[in-house]
Amino acid sequence: MADVARLAQVSQQTVSRVLNDYAFIKPDTRERVLKAIASLDYRPNMAARTLATSRSRTIGVVASDYLSFGPASALFGVEQAASEEGYGVSIVSLRESNRETIAEALARLVGQSVEGIVMISPQDVSASAAFLSFDNVPVVTLSSVDTGEHTSIMYDSVEGSRAATQHLIELGHKWIAHLAGPAGFTVSESRIHGWRKALGAAHLVAADPFVCDWTAESGYLGGKQVLADPRFTAAYCANDRIAQGLLLALHEAGRVVPRDFSVVGFDDVPEAAYCIPPLTTMRQDFTKLGRRCIEALMVRINGEPPQEADPLLPVLIERSSTSRAPLP
Repeated sequence: MADVARLAQVSQQTVSRVLNDYAFIKPDTRERVLKAIASLDYRPNMAARTLATSRSRTIGVVASDYLSFGPASALFGVEQAASEEGYGVSIVSLRESNRETIAEALARLVGQSVEGIVMISPQDVSASAAFLSFDNVPVVTLSSVDTGEHTSIMYDSVEGSRAATQHLIELGHKWIAHLAGPAGFTVSESRIHGWRKALGAAHLVAADPFVCDWTAESGYLGGKQVLADPRFTAAYCANDRIAQGLLLALHEAGRVVPRDFSVVGFDDVPEAAYCIPPLTTMRQDFTKLGRRCIEALMVRINGEPPQEADPLLPVLIERSSTSRAPLP
């Protein structure tokens, strides 16, 4: 910093103020300092800055299943938005999500003096563990659970599921199965609720959902159970992986999609457009979800009054896996 100050012919305090983006620095002074920084390839010592300012400029992230499309895309959004705010990201990945491992991850991040934490771990236990977080470290979770003790960011799964099911109802389907996500996820319950809500409004029967575990294998096995009941002519799946497994089960059973059976997924993963047939699904913008987390976290970190954001609603992407219900 002393070298930068000498080259720019300013004080070290001015260099510090430029680095911290003080608004009252004269434009020509700021330009001289920035040119000196570039010329000397100066990089601030973040450890020293943390000691001097008591601010780490670091966001912590707790992530599970972060290799899957949704969590990975959300993490990308978090990193991009944090960088734009001048923050780095420290990630703790979980092989197993339970109250103990999440509490340990939170403690590790707080030990690194992070200024806030994003939890990309949507199990109910993750949200519950967030309640154990530390008073002076704000937490934002990708969860539908919100008790007011932390900020929750999530697409409206109830409305998304209602819209997915309504799409099938409008195509004339009367018996619509639901291949649900696993227990322990509020999002699973929300998607069951949205499916039942649409069927109830249309005065149609909601049979018991077929519980899966977010994988294509579970969708395949669940699909075999669906096929055992000939009344079903369509299914809404809690995610696209489950839908992919169902498509294979239908193919092996000689059921042509969508002539004999219609399928709707949820998420719109990149592979959804390349299924056979291309999958109708509800699109979630996971990168936007991650960015929304940082926006909410910055409000908490900066002590600003919370602003009500527009709701995040999934969008129906209609492809070739749905059509009119077959004639009886």
